[in-house]
Amino acid sequence: MKRALIIGGGMAGCAASHQLALRGGWDITLVEAAPFLGAGVRTTWYGGHPHTFGPRHFLTQDRRIYEFLNKYLPLRPCPDHQFLTYIERDQQFYNFPIHKDDILRMPDRDQITTELQCVIGVAEARNLEEYWIGSVGRILYEKFINGYSKKMWMVDDNRRIDTFHWSPKGVALKEGPRAAWDTALSAYPYASEGYNSYFDIATAEATVHLSTRIEHYDIAHKTIVFKGERRRFDVIINTISPDILFDCVYGELPYIGRDLHRIVLPIEHCFPENVYFLYYANSEPFTRLVEYKKFTHHKAPSTLIGMEIPSMNGKHYPVPIQSEQAKARRYFAEMPDGVFSIGRAGSYDYSIDIDDCIRQAIEIAEAIASPSPAPV
Repeated sequence: MKRALIIGGGMAGCAASHQLALRGGWDITLVEAAPFLGAGVRTTWYGGHPHTFGPRHFLTQDRRIYEFLNKYLPLRPCPDHQFLTYIERDQQFYNFPIHKDDILRMPDRDQITTELQCVIGVAEARNLEEYWIGSVGRILYEKFINGYSKKMWMVDDNRRIDTFHWSPKGVALKEGPRAAWDTALSAYPYASEGYNSYFDIATAEATVHLSTRIEHYDIAHKTIVFKGERRRFDVIINTISPDILFDCVYGELPYIGRDLHRIVLPIEHCFPENVYFLYYANSEPFTRLVEYKKFTHHKAPSTLIGMEIPSMNGKHYPVPIQSEQAKARRYFAEMPDGVFSIGRAGSYDYSIDIDDCIRQAIEIAEAIASPSPAPV
């Protein structure tokens, strides 16, 4: 039986454990620094309300991934969820992604319409600012993107953000139906505990070490030390920041964290129907508010709001700057055959979401497993 080590017990680590277990023939060890599995996707409770660290709805374009997760964790479709952005200069909420219909309600609609007739496109865009101005013009960029992105990435100039394949959500300027991402499958678990039961299912065949830190990495030899014991593995699947595996020899990879403030309000529902997120693109310190009931369908006379403030607290968002991504690739290049790095942190890729974690786990398991049929 081959030995596999999984570093990190968030969604990516649990998904990797599950895929190896489904194929059989693996002695799986999972090491997680926290006292629980699931990381930010784990459901906890506040004020009697279930919630995760920020919204964690399941969104995918891949029906195979949807059906796989739904088999183990029944999912409730939420196809009509919408986002709104508050624009203080207009004292209005508008749809996001930016929608053509909303321009008609804007006090500077004539100037915006003129700009839209002159946009130059994004072929020559070198950074986030040029991408958005080339897409929607400067006025809409200033309204929706400039202040928000500076807050999101804790920068004073959006020209520092020089990768933007993840932006925007859909297209820069939408027209027609506005529900969800229009073609994506959007859902959330029926269970009041959210994804928690899946973490147990996914790691049932693994030896799980919680509240445990790896003391030393020798990735070149697929060897680690934890709990004072040196262990060698046939395969290592990493889901934490790759620089940690190499003592940051090429420099530390930067991330943006989050402070989550939980607010219980004495009202059954707070947001308009089908609105799950409120974004704020102005000078306020927070980026968005989330009403968790929209996802969980929890029944209570009060409601729970999550307020997210960018900070250096945690490694939640890999920074989309080419020089930092190049640094991450140097770490990936040091990984020998049989060592993989997945998940948002492990891939150093902001665009990785729950469905991508499962997809990456499937791809790795298929690559290293015996040629038996895949169970998905």
